[in-house]
Amino acid sequence: MADRVTVIGWDGSPLTAAARSALAAATLVAGAPHHLSLPEVPERAERIRLGSVALAARRIAGHRGTAVVFADGDPGFFGVVRTLHAPEFGLEVEVVPAVSSVAAAFARAGMPWDDAQVVVAHRRTLRRAVNVCRAHTKVAVLTSPGAGPAELGLLMEGVHRTFVICEELGTEHEQVTVLTSDKAADRTWRDPNVVIVMGGPVGPNVTGVTGESWIAGRDPSAVARGWTLPAEAYGGELGEGETDLLRAAQLARLGPRVGDLVWDIGCGSGAFAIEAARAGAAVIAVDRDTQACTRTDSAARSFGVHLQIVQGEAPHILENLPEPDVVRVGAGGVAVVSAVADRRPQRIVAHAATRDEAELVGRDLTEHGYHVECALLQSVELDTRAWTETERSVAFLLSGLLPERVS
Repeated sequence: MADRVTVIGWDGSPLTAAARSALAAATLVAGAPHHLSLPEVPERAERIRLGSVALAARRIAGHRGTAVVFADGDPGFFGVVRTLHAPEFGLEVEVVPAVSSVAAAFARAGMPWDDAQVVVAHRRTLRRAVNVCRAHTKVAVLTSPGAGPAELGLLMEGVHRTFVICEELGTEHEQVTVLTSDKAADRTWRDPNVVIVMGGPVGPNVTGVTGESWIAGRDPSAVARGWTLPAEAYGGELGEGETDLLRAAQLARLGPRVGDLVWDIGCGSGAFAIEAARAGAAVIAVDRDTQACTRTDSAARSFGVHLQIVQGEAPHILENLPEPDVVRVGAGGVAVVSAVADRRPQRIVAHAATRDEAELVGRDLTEHGYHVECALLQSVELDTRAWTETERSVAFLLSGLLPERVS
């Protein structure tokens, strides 16, 4: 086991006295080629080109001597420190930090970033990173080979954003490029790079809270309290499938979250779509009616949330949409539920006005391999001045969970 392991963050600045001291004593140095070529790296030290951090950690664990590991930016921010600290390696690590590549990217862009979401895009997480970019106004993406600016741009089809692409930060080859997301796939980009993704409507502060930001990322005070809001918040009367109780139950069953893509088919007023977006998910709202799409767009702007609105007839319009995680079927019946189930989202909710219709939908979901639950929801609204009934609604709520995609 190595006697001492020092992790040095590198941002292109001259090395600190602590970093130079650690290097002078090093008998093993791991890092990228541009790290290993630094003049301060001792000639006698064993050099490991850093690819898999886990493989390097095993080599370091078996090394007798003093090891140094280089990392771009701050190694404790989505960096190598987490892997080196894993119990199976038994390493005690000292860290010499540097400016993170995200901080450097926003500095090059001359922008604050306390209100930004920060995500890491690998091949396995690229789709979720794209969903965050769909849902939020300002996102920094730490990319990797195969999950870079070009891939981000391709998967952002249908959503307009501005990319600030920062290549090889801190090196003599550093370059910052600003372009629209649809142009990113037309070029080849050098690694490593950070992509700042910006754009989308910004609405008023619906809670009335003012003042300086107090929390990094998404400010929860910018979101109105409550899972579901009354009809008045969406400009008036809602459709039969949009009652407060039904929407609350649908949200509870689907559990939309950051990184998810939600389809809302038959979005109506946009109430459900907006509430899923308020939870941090990316949302595609679909409706065949022009007025419904216009109303949904207007409501989304008033709440300052991001929706992609697609006008067309389901199920045909769904064929070219990106893969969903969870889906609400607000209209279209069994035919649409069946088409959605063919795409294998993790969860599906639908509602029915009659038991016969509920049985048809439930049977179709079961045949597609979903575990199905059904509940009869009855809501009675009372006038509290006289405690008399003012409105009653009844609906069957169906929810399908795909066991193979439970997470």
